[in-house]
Amino acid sequence: MNVLQSNFFELITIIFYCILIFVPLLVGVVLALYADRKIWAAVQKRRGPNVVGPFGLFQVPADGLKFIFKEIILPDSADKTVFLIAPIITLALSIAAWAVIPVQAGVVLANINVGILYIFAISSLGVYGILMAGWASNSKYPFFGALRSAAQMVSYEVSIGFVIVTVLMCVGSLNLSEIVLAQKNIWFFIPLFPMFIVFFISALAETNRPPFDLPEAESELVAGYQTEYSGMPFVLFLFGEYINILLMCAMTTILFLGGWLPPIDVYPLNSIPGFVWFILKVTLVFYMFAMVKAFVPRYRYDQLMRLGWKVFLPLSLLAVVLTSSILFFFKLAPGMS
Repeated sequence: MNVLQSNFFELITIIFYCILIFVPLLVGVVLALYADRKIWAAVQKRRGPNVVGPFGLFQVPADGLKFIFKEIILPDSADKTVFLIAPIITLALSIAAWAVIPVQAGVVLANINVGILYIFAISSLGVYGILMAGWASNSKYPFFGALRSAAQMVSYEVSIGFVIVTVLMCVGSLNLSEIVLAQKNIWFFIPLFPMFIVFFISALAETNRPPFDLPEAESELVAGYQTEYSGMPFVLFLFGEYINILLMCAMTTILFLGGWLPPIDVYPLNSIPGFVWFILKVTLVFYMFAMVKAFVPRYRYDQLMRLGWKVFLPLSLLAVVLTSSILFFFKLAPGMS
């Protein structure tokens, strides 16, 4: 009986933690969608959502409610099991990655020592949901879109990996909280500014954001791997995409912008709770993501691949060599006196 009670309480705890992650992310995605549309409208001198609710705040929930009641259409020739599992996998993996993200000192679901490796593992698995969706649709356009997305994500994960290596050499730890605390004196975007730019652009490509939204290029592939999806499965892909976008904004904040730390450790800035600084920085990075979509034209696919393999890969490799050399020569590496 005690074993059953113990297992029951463990199950309740796991469910509670899942809710603790999912609910803030759900609110964050709704606000991100609203902010996206408002920022694009402002750049183009339009009003954007402004009718449903005060300032149009209820427009996104109204759109979500509409999708809930829409019919889920399954193509006759599709592999229906894989077709329906694909969006669930995409959403589940995007949420799971947030388990190691610290929003404040001590406020993290799993403060593991290999947090960076965990993020790498989850992000690498994320491509499977997109590949499954494109293949299971049994249609040319979704399949081409899935192949594009897989090639794009793999290409830019390489440069992202080398950029993170430069940060890890400065910290000497794979723990995300330790990376934040190492920036107490100076945020890493100042000494590693070129790597900050490479990481930001690679994050756009990793999340299929404009100008790298080629897997969903409507002029070529209709809607890419999502073409055959409707109703709630389509919404699950949308949520997974925006949760990944917020994840990359959070990673940019943690790796280069000091995480929950204030800009200057003086009163009254250091009296503001850490999670407030974290949210403000994530919001700033997301604003940069949205502005890029508003004024940067879409790349061709050959330009996208050239940028990843012929520019960012050599640049990030050179940065690893230079950073390690400087840290060793001036004895600045962790553990060196």
